[in-house]
Amino acid sequence: MNGRGHRASAALREQLAQEAARLMIEGGIEDYGLAKRKAAERFGVRSAGALPSNAEVAQSLAERQRIFEPDTREPRLAALRRVAADVMQMLDPFRPRLVGPVLEGTATGHSPIEVHVYTDAPESVADMLEQRRIAWRDSQRRYRFRESDKPAQVPGFTFVHDGAEVIVVAFSERRSRQAPLSPVDQRPMRRASRAQVLALLA
Repeated sequence: MNGRGHRASAALREQLAQEAARLMIEGGIEDYGLAKRKAAERFGVRSAGALPSNAEVAQSLAERQRIFEPDTREPRLAALRRVAADVMQMLDPFRPRLVGPVLEGTATGHSPIEVHVYTDAPESVADMLEQRRIAWRDSQRRYRFRESDKPAQVPGFTFVHDGAEVIVVAFSERRSRQAPLSPVDQRPMRRASRAQVLALLA
């Protein structure tokens, strides 16, 4: 590819990343792949090779929030992190860890709070929620732990707490030592304890 073609390709990837980020913020799309496909449709792009990486979309998402949401981004993050800390206190027996956009600082107005817990008896999480009269629905999630792995189904529970959507994913005890791969950069997901979440709020 000549220099002009490379620049055009880079410019298209940037346009697609920005459009995918806009769709995630304004359209409530949480899945990077879906946001990229919709952006590609809008620009009439059919080549998968022209699509930006998830990391490029995440970068555009953060930039867009800084530019267009200077007054609302931080209060939103703080509110979601406070709810996360409350939920984590409730789930303390299962060693909860906050992950995803609420931890990373890229949460949109549609982002759920994602908390990972560790137990070999996922039904015990459901029992705790029911004891607290929290209505939940099944919400299995798919994760990989190594790039060579096939995605594994992990049981989860979705509910609303203080007006925020929460997804609690119940990993087996042996998975507490190995974080699943992030959909953004395919590296082990960053995980934060309740004490670390409270430190972010301090």
